[in-house]
Amino acid sequence: MKTFAKTKWMGSLIVLLLLAPLFSTFNSCKQSDEARKKILKIYNWSDYIDEDLLTEFPGWYKEQTGEDIKIVYQVFDMPEVMYTKISLGKEDFDLTCPTQYVIEKMLRNDLLLPIDRNFGNTDDFLGNISPFLLERMDAFSVPDKNAEDYMVPYMWGTSGIMYNTEFITKEEARSWACLWDPKNKGKILMKDHYWDVYNMAATYGFYDEIVSGKRTRYDVSNDHTDEDIAMVEKQLKALKPNLAGWEADFGKEMMTKGEIWMDYAWSGDAVWAIEEATEVGVSLDYEVPMEGSNIWFDGWVIPKYAKNIKAASYFLNYMCQAEIALRNMDVSGYCSAVATPEIIEAQTDSTITETVNLSYFFGPGNGQLHINPIQYPDSLVVDRCVLLHDFLGQNDKVLEMWSRVKGNNVN
Repeated sequence: MKTFAKTKWMGSLIVLLLLAPLFSTFNSCKQSDEARKKILKIYNWSDYIDEDLLTEFPGWYKEQTGEDIKIVYQVFDMPEVMYTKISLGKEDFDLTCPTQYVIEKMLRNDLLLPIDRNFGNTDDFLGNISPFLLERMDAFSVPDKNAEDYMVPYMWGTSGIMYNTEFITKEEARSWACLWDPKNKGKILMKDHYWDVYNMAATYGFYDEIVSGKRTRYDVSNDHTDEDIAMVEKQLKALKPNLAGWEADFGKEMMTKGEIWMDYAWSGDAVWAIEEATEVGVSLDYEVPMEGSNIWFDGWVIPKYAKNIKAASYFLNYMCQAEIALRNMDVSGYCSAVATPEIIEAQTDSTITETVNLSYFFGPGNGQLHINPIQYPDSLVVDRCVLLHDFLGQNDKVLEMWSRVKGNNVN
């Protein structure tokens, strides 16, 4: 999921490479190949990294390998755009950072290369990733391809309701039902992201079946039968009159201005917005409703047409250092996949009176940590969240449903 940061120089970072004409096709190709080995092309969500790390990596890479490298950095707003570019084979990105269901699709369609963990004399920092996420990655493995060999988790979190405490109580936000409450008409923003929203509507709509034990949260989130799609469509159409609009990124900013009462939000955006809103006197909070939600993660992968696997693999190793992970969290508000003692020490906040059980993420002995519970959800919250898969053969039907729900405008 994407995040928010200031891109003061991102435009200058996107390098346009112009190769001078050479005398022969053979020499031209040879020179182009040699030049490409000194370039690392990264395709990432917009605003999803500490910008300074991109300028510092070439120096670190030079220290580790003795080789020069230049970064060409491009961004996307929607993972489907990224997937389309790479699946067409017209781009030779060395790294990209999609959400889990897109990674699953890329693995199934043979669009990824394995990560090269031969780092010479450099320590292997990929081992800093939490076992919690490594275990869940296995769910996205496909025949003959272990997901752990093809992806490195980057950021992770939950989906829930960010709300203005002046208008919405904590008790109300503890159920998805508040989104359908007529009193909130015109005061809600919904993510323009069918993958998450489908899960929310399915979990809420089938909650009685979940409670009765007829179906599990995982089932209602991942079955995608024709009957389930029809029910989700009915739920979303009933919700639509309450919406002020659909948003991909601006919802958190509108929440900080007090213009909207609720936003379907990703936890990292909520962390950022709550802090920003406090500075202007707006009180926001975040809840993962009792009916359940989803845990998501974004991961780094090397596309099939990559030209610099070595530099790409080293970049992943670089990103898994604790100090680097902390810098990215500080910029974004999101939760890094890295789980080391340094992370616990840096994230512990004695002013937080509530404790969270994070033994599932950091290991035994971490059951009562004073850490932001939005950024690092308690084990009880995690227990009511599921991993979501790609829609696979039902994807077209879900997209058709999504198109019918959205129409040309909110109402």
